[in-house]
Formats: sequence, structure tokens, C-alpha cells
Amino acid sequence: MQQAKRGDTVSVHYTGTLDDGTVFDSSAGGDPISFTLGEGQVIAGFENAIEGMGIGDEKTETIGAENAYGPHRDELMFKVNREQLPDGSEIEVGDMLRIGFPDGSSAEVQVTQMDDTSVTLDANHPLAGRDLTFELRLVSIG
Repeated sequence: MQQAKRGDTVSVHYTGTLDDGTVFDSSAGGDPISFTLGEGQVIAGFENAIEGMGIGDEKTETIGAENAYGPHRDELMFKVNREQLPDGSEIEVGDMLRIGFPDGSSAEVQVTQMDDTSVTLDANHPLAGRDLTFELRLVSIG
């Protein structure tokens, strides 16, 4: 039986859950995700879990934060004055915003706190610092 190895393009059906059972992503009801093992197109732990699987194999794999989206880094959280937001901005805690920097780059941030004068933004990936569990089924190896 052929087993998935680095350099292979694979298609995988998956459901990703958090420790409390909350589903954060799934290919159920849609197409499987396709990527090439070893090219860093998905998180490292996901790639490692697929390597060695055969077509039709299923397994459940828990991936620690260090092999997923990394630790939650406090230095990626910052406050801005509400005056810095565009006039008429209606935002709520949990909203995702794209912010621009003087060098022309931009980043997606999440609103984590708000008060009358400031907004706290978090530039960490929303799943940073979380262990992730995936139910996996290898559909094909190309």
C-alpha cells in the first residue's frame, strides 16, 4: 500500500476541534484539502500527522500549539486610541480588522477589549497557544 511521503500531493478530509470539543474548521460537506507534503502549506503538525498514512486511513491526532500556530505572544497585543480608527467605525469585541503600518505592510488583528478611549488589538493567530485535535482521513495521494 502506498504511504504518503514528503513531496506527495495529498487530499485529506478533516475536522479540527479544540479541547472543549468546539469545531473550528472542517472539510465535511465540501471538498478535501489538497497540499504537497513538505512545502509548508499547512501547519507542521498537520503535515506530520499525514505522513505515513495510506489512502483510506483514518486517525485522530492532537497537535500541540508549538506545532500548530505557536504560543500566544503578549508582545503582539497592543492598544490604540479610538481616534486612530476611521470615523464611523462600528466594531465589537471579537471583530477581525486589517491594519496598515507605515512601511506599507498590513496585518489582521482581533479586537479583544474596548473602552471609551481605546481598543486592544491582538495580532496573534486566533488559534495561537491552543492545542488542536484533528480527525483525519487520507483521500488520495497524487
